[in-house]
Amino acid sequence: MKNFLPSDFLVHIGPECILCGRCVRECSFGVLEQKEGRIIAHHARCVACQRCVVFCPRSAIAILPHPSTSRHNAYWTPEQRRALLRQAQTGAILLAGAGNDQPYLSIWDHLLLDASQVTNPPIDPLREPMELVTFIGRKPDHLEIVPDENGELRLATELPPQLKLDTPIIFGAMSLGAVNLRVHKILAEAARRAGTYFNCGEGGLHEELYPYGQNTIVQVASGRFGVHQRYLDAAAAIEIKIGQGAKPGIGGHLAGEKVTEEIARTRMIPPGTDAISPAPHHDIYSIEDLAQLIYALKEATNYSKPVGVKIAAVHHVAAIATGAARAGADFLTIDGFRGGTGAAPLVIRNHVGLPLEIALAAVDDRLREEGIRHQVSIIASGGIRSSADVIKAIALGADAVSICTAALIALGCTLCQACYTGRCAWGLTTQDPELIKRLDIDEGVERVQNLLRAWTLEIKEVMGALGINAIESLRGNRERLRSIGLDVHTQEVLGVRPAGM
Repeated sequence: MKNFLPSDFLVHIGPECILCGRCVRECSFGVLEQKEGRIIAHHARCVACQRCVVFCPRSAIAILPHPSTSRHNAYWTPEQRRALLRQAQTGAILLAGAGNDQPYLSIWDHLLLDASQVTNPPIDPLREPMELVTFIGRKPDHLEIVPDENGELRLATELPPQLKLDTPIIFGAMSLGAVNLRVHKILAEAARRAGTYFNCGEGGLHEELYPYGQNTIVQVASGRFGVHQRYLDAAAAIEIKIGQGAKPGIGGHLAGEKVTEEIARTRMIPPGTDAISPAPHHDIYSIEDLAQLIYALKEATNYSKPVGVKIAAVHHVAAIATGAARAGADFLTIDGFRGGTGAAPLVIRNHVGLPLEIALAAVDDRLREEGIRHQVSIIASGGIRSSADVIKAIALGADAVSICTAALIALGCTLCQACYTGRCAWGLTTQDPELIKRLDIDEGVERVQNLLRAWTLEIKEVMGALGINAIESLRGNRERLRSIGLDVHTQEVLGVRPAGM
């Protein structure tokens, strides 16, 4: 069938090229070819991963948007027309990786933080201690403190199991298969060094990662991949995955070509077969069913670790969250529609779900109104890009945040959105042994650890400017936020006043 689509990008090879062939070797999508004394570009294959640009020793390569344009039509946008033509050629559902990239309003960028002046002076974080330690888990209704035999006060209340975070940032769920073992090793080691946690996702826990169990959150998803007693026992916490922000209402799909022998053993499925997670858990059709699974997992692990629930940010998310809290969840992960994915139908990724900011504020409000906010911790997930987003998320009501895409970008990801192809040029979302070699574990750990360290230092700087020395004082404190450029309804949902008031 004739292709009516122009390529998305043009690869320009400048006169500085010395024909070293490095770009040809680095390209994992077969875009570049060295032939007859020159570099030939097959433009239609280019996904703009930028690998050739970064590694060209003479800076001779540029990847440019295709300049060809059709007559302007505000309704039938170029993106709409390209999608339609692709489906006319293939008859298939269009897939994409990464998160929602549509030009919806980014609410984080319309929230401004307060600063202390004069009567409530700021605090210098270089001279004063700043407390970032965060505990994730159910808190008791009250604390009883009694004197011991020596007259010293001690806590008499038995606390439910908690996760202790030295910084309010964890690494979110990315399954083995969506990413490779090297990525998991990097995140696990970085989490250990930073005093935080990494979530192994729904693909089980590789044998080599069991030593990191004390810094690992494991998932139980609808496919139950890799779930067994040792898996549950090894973890610091368990998360039941109900939904994902990038694709609410549907299950997961790991293509068979990504299911290597190693991944098959971990997931407990045959090699080379598609790993398909059903849209629903087939044993959960009510809050009561969810409660049964929560308490089954607690019983299976002797009530020794927190059990949480991950839900996508959707309409009525506050009611769903309070139901999960009353069902016994110790923490809730709220995943917004900017959250990443290895593969999702484009129509779902771009048009289903809610912004994290809206969902987070609604859930925090509802839990407080019902008097059960202390019974469950909130982890905000889905599109956290910077320390500023972390601080604003906590002010909106989160106890901590989780990051995925930000960690991958630190490792080289350029958001080319071709994760589902298995050809990731940076060795992240691929199972190809040759491509995986491009990811150096030691350097990766250093990069991700540096990112956490930088964000943690910036959080302390902002806390000092706000005049607070403990992250607890910021949690749900929306008085320290003001909005700019948001409509009245959005301000009401967020519980944030406009700037100047």
